[in-house]
Formats: sequence, C-alpha cells, structure tokens
Amino acid sequence: MKIATAVVIIALVVVGMYTLLEVTYFSSKIAIERDISSPVLLIPAIGVNEKINNVSISQGVYHEEYSYLPTKGEVVIFGHRTSYGSPFLRLNDLKPGDVVTLQWQGIGEVNYTVKNSRIVPASYLLPVNNSTQRIYLITCDPPGFTTNRLIVEADMTNVGLLNDTILSENPQENYALYICIGFLAIGLILAFFYPIKEDRYFVLATIIVISAILFYAYFFPFSPDIIGSKIEWLNGGI
Repeated sequence: MKIATAVVIIALVVVGMYTLLEVTYFSSKIAIERDISSPVLLIPAIGVNEKINNVSISQGVYHEEYSYLPTKGEVVIFGHRTSYGSPFLRLNDLKPGDVVTLQWQGIGEVNYTVKNSRIVPASYLLPVNNSTQRIYLITCDPPGFTTNRLIVEADMTNVGLLNDTILSENPQENYALYICIGFLAIGLILAFFYPIKEDRYFVLATIIVISAILFYAYFFPFSPDIIGSKIEWLNGGI
C-alpha cells in the first residue's frame, strides 16, 4: 500500500466517524420524530422544523427542564450548531422581526417575534421567570467551539390553534438511511476511480467496512454521545 493510500484511508475513517455521529443522532431520535405528542419548533427564516425533546441536547432540540412551558413563563430551548444534525447552525442569521413558532400539545400554536441576540460566556447563567412570556434559543459560539453562547431572545405575540398536521409529520425520520446510502454510493465511486489502481481494493474494503458500521447504527441505534466523545478526543477536547 502506498503512503498516499494510507492517508486517504485515514481520512475516510475520520469522515466516517463524523458520518456515524450523524447516523446515530438521526436514528436514535426516530421515536421522538414519530411521537405526535412531541412539541415542534418552527423557524421559517432559517429553515428549522424540529421536534423538541426533554431528554438531551444529543437527541435534538432540547427544552430546558428548569425553564417554563409556553404561555406559563420564559421558555429555554437548546440546540447544537454543528454536528448532531446542526439544528441551530444558522441561528445567528435571525434578526429582529423574525417569527419563532412552537406547536405544543395542550397549549396550541405559540408565536414569538425575535427581539435581539447576544453572545455571552459559556459560564453565563440565564435567569428565567414566569412573569414574562418569552423564548430563548441558545447554541454555542463560534460554531464548533464551546467558548461562548449565542442567545436569541423573542417575545410572545399570540397564541392560536394547534396544527395537528405539523405534529404528525416526521421529516427527519429517514435522514439516517439517506446518509448511509449516500456515504456508500460516494465511497464506491471513489474506490472505482481511485488513481492508484493496485490500491483500489484497500479503499473499497475501507468503504465497505465503514458502510457496514453505518447501516448497523441505523438498524440498531445507540447514543450519539459514544461517537461524539471520540470525536472530541480527536479534536483535543473542543
């Protein structure tokens, strides 16, 4: 095996780890996607349509248990900006006047209007109370680092009827399968056209092994934190 091929294989393993993180993320949250009682966060301005969970930020957009329910006080929602589906990747693009909507069983459709955004240290403790009807959307800043937090603040404007159609949708249910198929397809093309002909089988074997692991993670989901911790170690703890 030539050195260039060894480098390519190492790169494929690293890419495979990041891909596995996304597969485990989407496959582990299928139950949340299918649960019509799961609230939904909609932010049309940045293309967010996410089911909300109360378990972990590693399973998607997370409702902080120490905050309040919509219409009962201030709501705090966390989401990853990179990896884990990157639901809040474009949170920094929100501007005053943009609309944030919660579809929440037992409450209805709650609309908020973005007021401002700010960046605070990671150690910042956000005070919440039940006297103000507001939502805080929180993610890391800058993307991929945990140095600071980006907080978008929006005030409640009105409450309407629940949209059962939105609650019954599960747009991300098949994302994990699509990622598996995409990695395998691109990998096979890479192996077929790999310029060092005598090493193509090494590349092909690597693609097949990684793809097998991805499909296993799809059919037998496990916590994405297992892979996330390994990636953090590779990144030096970032």
